[in-house]
Amino acid sequence: MALRHEPAASYHSVQDALRVLETVGRRGTGINETGLARETGIATERLTTLLRMLRREAYVEQIADGAYVTGAAFARLGSADGHQQALRDTLQRTLDRLRDRVGAAVYLSRYVDGEVRVTQYADSPATPKVNEWVDFRYSAHATAVGKSLLTQLDHEGRRDHLARHRPARLTSRTITSDRLLLSKLAAQPPTAPVLDLQEYAVGTVCAAVPLTAGSTAGCLALSLPLEHAHRLRRAADTLNRSAAPMLLSLAI
Repeated sequence: MALRHEPAASYHSVQDALRVLETVGRRGTGINETGLARETGIATERLTTLLRMLRREAYVEQIADGAYVTGAAFARLGSADGHQQALRDTLQRTLDRLRDRVGAAVYLSRYVDGEVRVTQYADSPATPKVNEWVDFRYSAHATAVGKSLLTQLDHEGRRDHLARHRPARLTSRTITSDRLLLSKLAAQPPTAPVLDLQEYAVGTVCAAVPLTAGSTAGCLALSLPLEHAHRLRRAADTLNRSAAPMLLSLAI
């Protein structure tokens, strides 16, 4: 199985953020924004935006003289001891903030060993998660999570998945035709959110954006009750803009 590699804007943001972090890390006593712009070659306006994100995520901090040094989150993730737990904790904090920002349950998913896996999520009494009435492993054809992951596979990878998990009708909106589904997946723009408009469950709408890290397909998703469907597009756009911090955590 191979992945389609069509870098999204979030990918380029992560590459730039890593350059900033590497530069800050080399300067143990700190480096100011002017110095960062000179050494990284990143335009001032873009650098300011990146630094704002890196400070919010605690990857850098600003000391008394205005210079930037590496922050607590960078130190935790950069340590070999307890890296996986530190990564999980960092991702959970980001998911919790994103849940509150978009007013919806949010999910982090990966495509592992040929299966869809929701690895972490953030919900609340006000933003409950989807009732998983059909195992997500077997319903990729109907969910925003599953379709987002499948769009990141090559054609043969998608065909293999659908051969192992035959598309079943879950609602009147579910696509069960392999040919139609494969056509829609191939036509999906790599940077646009994938939507599920009551294809998995009546009364629920969802959106997902790609979160490819290395050779593993991943995605960031949200779900809303149907009465909040008017918020889905805007929430999906916010989700898309929030992918960079998650990718950065996975890349460190």
